Amino acid sequence: MKVLYCGSSSACFELDNDRPYYAPGVYTVLLDGKEVKKGEANVFSLYGLTPETAHTTTVRFDDGTEEKASFTTAGETCCVSVKDFGAVGDGVHEDTGAIQAAINFLPEGGRLLFPEGTYLTLPLSMKSHITLEISKGATILGSTDRARYPIIKGVGTDPVTGKELPQAAFEGIEMDCYQSLIHGSYAEDITIVGEGTIDGNGQNGDWWGDFKNFPAARPRVVFLNRCRHVTLHGVTIANGPAWHIHPLFSKDVSLLDCFVTAPKDSPNTDAIDPESCDGMDIIGCRFSVGDDCIAIKSGKIDMGRKYLQPADHHTIRNCLMQFGHGAVTLGSELAAGIRNLSVSQCYFRATDRGLRIKSRRGRGKDSVITDVSFDNIRMDKVLTPIVINLWYNCCDPDRYTEYVWSREKLPIDDRTPHMGRFFFRNMVCTDAEVAACYIDGLTESPIDEVTLENIDVSFAADAKPGVPAMQNFAEKRCKLGLYLDNVRRIIVKDVHVSGAEGEGLIADHCEHIEKKGFKVD
Repeated sequence: MKVLYCGSSSACFELDNDRPYYAPGVYTVLLDGKEVKKGEANVFSLYGLTPETAHTTTVRFDDGTEEKASFTTAGETCCVSVKDFGAVGDGVHEDTGAIQAAINFLPEGGRLLFPEGTYLTLPLSMKSHITLEISKGATILGSTDRARYPIIKGVGTDPVTGKELPQAAFEGIEMDCYQSLIHGSYAEDITIVGEGTIDGNGQNGDWWGDFKNFPAARPRVVFLNRCRHVTLHGVTIANGPAWHIHPLFSKDVSLLDCFVTAPKDSPNTDAIDPESCDGMDIIGCRFSVGDDCIAIKSGKIDMGRKYLQPADHHTIRNCLMQFGHGAVTLGSELAAGIRNLSVSQCYFRATDRGLRIKSRRGRGKDSVITDVSFDNIRMDKVLTPIVINLWYNCCDPDRYTEYVWSREKLPIDDRTPHMGRFFFRNMVCTDAEVAACYIDGLTESPIDEVTLENIDVSFAADAKPGVPAMQNFAEKRCKLGLYLDNVRRIIVKDVHVSGAEGEGLIADHCEHIEKKGFKVD
């Protein structure tokens, strides 16, 4: 057992095993010998701790085995209640001024406590070196009054030097955005912890309505622009007006044992979309949203070329993802590239796609996606477990043009993206419907290498046809086995596909195929 995080009033732990998300059995957690809770997931948390205090945590399973970890909580300069600054917390009275005053007051190393209650607020601005603790039964609730949300310009200008000041972006483009509910810019050492909720209240405003005609892009629940050393621990984040959590050009961001939720039919409510970030840990979290659960990005071509900041050093582990379009997605805004991504010990349920990579012509030569590893994944009722799609046809004005859909071998130029090495290992996928694996590379720029190893996919008996990837002229498929097109090197080792219709492995325009232990029945 390892300690993932230890603050002044909470701590997060991870059990060391090879089970996706769930522990081998239900266990009891003891703090200094006293039973405090039951658990079933590999990641759990403790709250209500005292600063600068040494503890021992014990996890005891039903068979009598135990795991222990010792830790000492961090110190802090002070803890103040938001109610001391005039916050009412009744869900009716607007508490924006009181909350912002409390944040402004906090000294470095201070903690702002939200006791039980509902705190209705407009957007709040964070600052460095502080902690917000949202207690169990407490909710920070976003106002539905869109007219009172400030609009932040995509790029500001220093009036003295004339230099650009990057301020906001959405869907891979620097653009004007409504200020997000929890907004941090150019700040560091920020922690948001607790058993409470940050609710964007998207369902009760007009955020989910005719949003394409708004004067600015919709806010996120949490937006972190060029921040460093940020931790979100334990909190529930719900009902985002758009994406829930959006770290942009940020470094060393951790999301630990959090729950992100929105209705299945809510528009573009991705759980977390780290964009051009370096060092992102998403561990022990649960997601159930209306779009992608996790979408790793690095901008569209203009922003990608301007900053040349790839998404790098991301770890996703021991997470549970339900519903949504994709469980773990790369793209489609990935013009500065994605590299060094590890996804392991995750459990996906009833998402349209499991491991989803989407790009297209026009993302640019800097869009190099490589060294991506997916290992030890369990999927149930995921329509298509593995998708790599280089013909993605959404979110761009030219989405339906011949340039995007033509299967001709076009010249390679500075608009052509490139896909490198991808590793899919140790996966069990039950009740798939559309395809076991659908990988479709560019004609002029094939994917370098795909490894499929120790994978078992079975189809649902009542599987229904569907589109495996969002493409122009896409054909509906049902119980399609392994489909790979335009991949230079394919390694298929110890892969079992059960219930497929037609050929178990289709590999078109591929230069080299290694196949060992491949079984179809």
